[in-house]
Amino acid sequence: MNKSSGIMHQASPEGGRTREGLNNKRDLLIIGGGAGGLVIASVAAQLGLNVTLIEKEEKLGGDCLHYGCVPSKTLIQAAKVASLMRRGEEFGLPAVNPEVDLAKVNAHVRSVIEHIQAHDDPQRFRNYGCEVLFGKAEFIDAHTIKINEQTISSKRFVIATGSRAFVPPIDGLAAAGYLTNTDIFSLQQLPERLVVLGGGPIGLEMAQAFHRLGSQVSVVERLPHLLPQEDPEVSDALQQKLAAEGITFYMGISAERVVKEDVCRKVYCSDGISIECEQILVAVGRRPNTENLGLDRAGVSVTPKGITIDRRMRTSQKHIYAVGDVCGPFPFTHMAEYQAGIIISNAIFRFPKKTDYRVVPWVTYTDPELARVGLTEQQAKQQGIEPTVLRFDFSDIDRALAEVETTGFSKLVTHKGKILGASVLGPHAGELIHEIVLAMQTGIKLSEISATIHAYPTLAQIHRRTVNTLYGPKLFSARTRKVVKWINRLLP
Repeated sequence: MNKSSGIMHQASPEGGRTREGLNNKRDLLIIGGGAGGLVIASVAAQLGLNVTLIEKEEKLGGDCLHYGCVPSKTLIQAAKVASLMRRGEEFGLPAVNPEVDLAKVNAHVRSVIEHIQAHDDPQRFRNYGCEVLFGKAEFIDAHTIKINEQTISSKRFVIATGSRAFVPPIDGLAAAGYLTNTDIFSLQQLPERLVVLGGGPIGLEMAQAFHRLGSQVSVVERLPHLLPQEDPEVSDALQQKLAAEGITFYMGISAERVVKEDVCRKVYCSDGISIECEQILVAVGRRPNTENLGLDRAGVSVTPKGITIDRRMRTSQKHIYAVGDVCGPFPFTHMAEYQAGIIISNAIFRFPKKTDYRVVPWVTYTDPELARVGLTEQQAKQQGIEPTVLRFDFSDIDRALAEVETTGFSKLVTHKGKILGASVLGPHAGELIHEIVLAMQTGIKLSEISATIHAYPTLAQIHRRTVNTLYGPKLFSARTRKVVKWINRLLP
């Protein structure tokens, strides 16, 4: 498990418990070695429970480490460096047009994965006393699973099998060939032209990264706005920035048919649009990995959206829990880790604890980044709240000017002095959002943010400046001016 999970690892007995030393019936059996499963396995084993962890792939770490968060952010950073090299003149330096070798870039991506993989070494978990097995697990009944011709029973189970890319049934797509997040980081040659199907976070992040590395990129999105879960004002501003960089967008358009001719693929879309490319990236959403687990035999309820759970992370079988993408509702690694903590409380300490999703941050790692927490302006109004919306541009933040990163703004959705939600589009928005997350989690008032000293010059000043747009008009109002004059006449 990555150090970033925040789990404290205690020293274990030398070599850990052997498989022979484990009881026939486990205290806890976890299916899936991604973020959520690893957190639970680590804690349970170090607390002395008989734990078995099963992973179907050859390595622990899950989709986030091998095909998601880690490789994508590494590629994005490499692409940003290439972009900064071309922008040298904006900083008084010579502009350089880098020669991009995608094989070398992806070799760098793999090196970062391998470095982090050391934290997820199976032996590390075995030293904690956790049995680690590799293979496909499926339930025989509600208390027994089968793996590699071996049957194992357990008092409690956790299903942490994650999700995978959803591939839409587009005519000719399978025959023509396509990429998903599982193979885009192993490409050895940069495609001259890339079509991205889907205007969600993964699609936009990879579209910008490949464009900056040198591909001609087109994004096809069937909805009228990118990132439909975001505030349209914010997502539209991001689209304008990406379009200004040179990415082509086809909005309200659906891919209907794909034809391959030699190395060229042709994507035929609605409205008579056709786009030629060398590669197609499918990024239209995710699907939970619930197949071939024998969930019906275990009596675990499941829908197309994933395994059904209650607020204590229990499935329809109360001794079987689920965590992460396989049950939702948010497909984020930090959410899997949060849910793992809920399961640890309920299944290990037997202390009842429920999930609370009122303050969940998420980030789209484009440049500028788009970070979000809580309600949008539209969602607040749908709930019958007439919010006070506060806004401030990065172009008026001195640190952003110094770094030539002035695109974007902060938007706070407030009501009666409290923050209901926020969207930050700008440099390092994913880091900046956490001041607002903490304010919402602890119920801090807007006035307290205004009164908090923010170091100068920092990007974080945007929070205080945004909040002060509420107080500025009141401070310099005609009424306040009269009060100030009265006070100064009255007092010596």
